[in-house]
Amino acid sequence: MEAYLHNDVELRFATARDNDERQIQQIDSLVAAGIDLLIVAPNQLSTISPAIDHAYDKGIPVIVFERKTSSQKYTAFISADNYEMGKVMGDYIVSRIDKRGNVMEVMGLKGSSPAIERHNGFREAIEPYPGISVVATLQGDWTEPTAYQQTKKWLADHSDVNVDLVFGMNDRSAMGARRAFEEFGRQLPLFCGIDGLPGPNGGIELVRDSLLDASYIYPTCGDQLLNLAIDILEGKPYQKETRLMSALVTRDNARVLQLESDEILRQTKYIERLHQTASGYVQQLANQRTLTFVALAAILLLLALLAGIYMYYLQRARIQDERTQMEREQLDFYTQVSHELRTPLTLIEGPLTQLAETSDIKNASEEAGNLFAIVRRNTHNLTQLINKMLDAQVGGHKPDMTTEQIDAITIQRPVTDNEEHIELDEDTPTVLIVDDNADIRAYLRTILQGIYHLLEAEDGQRGLEVAREQVPDLIVSDVMMPVMNGLEFCQQVKKDIISSHIPVILLTARALDQHQIEGYQSGADAYITKPFSPELLKARIHNLLHSRHQLKDLWGMKPATAVSNNRPKVASAAPEPIDDPFIAKFKEIVEERLSDSNLSVEDLAADMSLSRVQLYRKVKAMTGCTPVDLLRKARLAQAQKLLQDSNLSVSEIAYQVGFASPSYFTKCYKDEYGIVPGEARKP
Repeated sequence: MEAYLHNDVELRFATARDNDERQIQQIDSLVAAGIDLLIVAPNQLSTISPAIDHAYDKGIPVIVFERKTSSQKYTAFISADNYEMGKVMGDYIVSRIDKRGNVMEVMGLKGSSPAIERHNGFREAIEPYPGISVVATLQGDWTEPTAYQQTKKWLADHSDVNVDLVFGMNDRSAMGARRAFEEFGRQLPLFCGIDGLPGPNGGIELVRDSLLDASYIYPTCGDQLLNLAIDILEGKPYQKETRLMSALVTRDNARVLQLESDEILRQTKYIERLHQTASGYVQQLANQRTLTFVALAAILLLLALLAGIYMYYLQRARIQDERTQMEREQLDFYTQVSHELRTPLTLIEGPLTQLAETSDIKNASEEAGNLFAIVRRNTHNLTQLINKMLDAQVGGHKPDMTTEQIDAITIQRPVTDNEEHIELDEDTPTVLIVDDNADIRAYLRTILQGIYHLLEAEDGQRGLEVAREQVPDLIVSDVMMPVMNGLEFCQQVKKDIISSHIPVILLTARALDQHQIEGYQSGADAYITKPFSPELLKARIHNLLHSRHQLKDLWGMKPATAVSNNRPKVASAAPEPIDDPFIAKFKEIVEERLSDSNLSVEDLAADMSLSRVQLYRKVKAMTGCTPVDLLRKARLAQAQKLLQDSNLSVSEIAYQVGFASPSYFTKCYKDEYGIVPGEARKP
């Protein structure tokens, strides 16, 4: 933005992404390009110094920004005080944990001046307090993945060491450590970082959302930096050392800072748009002037010639594009079809022809005969279609089979209404089949009938209506369908609060990896390619239903559903008896200690006579949830009952079921049921 005010200044940017070699190459490249001044934030204290010295020795002024260099060959230095940052954060940590506790430190890039100075300031702040113990100093590199890996490794080797607070040299390091603690199921300590960046997932937002306990903000002051560079180039007086203002970010001021940063970003974007618009007008004006002079000088001479050349090349380009497109489509079509279809069609139709002559097929039951007829008829139709397309490609022609030939491959059986009807219990799960092909739906019926209640829909749009109206237990859907395809249908199912919990199996002939990736990205729980094994399909359905059933019935909880008059309603049911003794014992222990807001995974593990890791793995394997998730669900289930059966306030209920604060209870309740607790009491 500051550069907009200086038309004679050109800015060139390069980022090394924490890579020393890349930064050295970039500096050398900029110097070789003839820049007038270099602004650099050295990745490390000494590694980058020779490249900076080279630029300085060539007479190029150098401003060292944010990070120091081991060399004194620089024109000016501008940065916040990293030592002061570390000391302020250390003082805050001392007060936050009341001068006692175990602290983990996650360093920045080894050898970089911010990492060294922040470490020294932090250690000086906590040194007078013997009650504070630094149990680990992990070497990071400013990135979240490295902090995550280092923390994860330390946690694996120190399962018996409790950590009260994690100090990351920047916000990314703190968040990487947090992710490792969450993955291990450890009780989360406090997390502090440095940077306090604005915008989505920046430090200010992380503190506001309580993912970080504190951060440290220091504006980079780009306008001040550019003005310093211009003063140096114009020979004006300047300060060799400049320290930027900085401040601590806590939950007390994070919301205000977030509002301010959002407003600054909004104004920045607005200024950018104004600049782009103005630049466009200037460029347009310059182009118009040039075009006007050229047109006045040559319009009469070139008009006829340009028109003729334009028409000639337009026609030539059109013909060439059509020819190229046709050749490409023909080649692609012939190559794909000949390789992907002829061989499998031969392997399908040949054995089917042989099977048709066997006594097993001729004497088969009505149901088996109908299935065989569907297979042969559709195999024949597909073969005829492929043959026609391939013959058209090579200029050949094959006549269609006669009616007698078609009849010969179709086992005709009379349609009767006396099919065996199997009575299913009302608790039997319901499966919705969505496919535009009637034969496929009929085939799936033969596989699943007698096992599940079945619903059908001929396209995704109708399937979505049925899913919302009937709320089946599971959906089996094709991908390629008219009106609404299976991917969009799956996305809509998972997005709708009424149907979002329903498992979806995509059943399709699209077998490439990228197709399966698209399926899972749309929210599918399973992806089965055609042709498929009926037993595989039934096993997938059984496992998905079993997993959902076991979790759903643990505390008799069901998600919020919308009723006909559009009022929210929370449904609950009495839990069924639990056969598994481990789950039954776990449920009993959780319910006994439900009101204890300090209940931890370690406490549950001790009551179960297991280690924390053993409990986590076993509960996760059996229910699909972590012990922390199940504890929260149990508390919400009890809260749901109290909301329906008592006159306690929402805050009283929150504390009674073990939540530390009513606001966090309200958030968890809304995440689980889609409504706030107060709405659950509406008639």
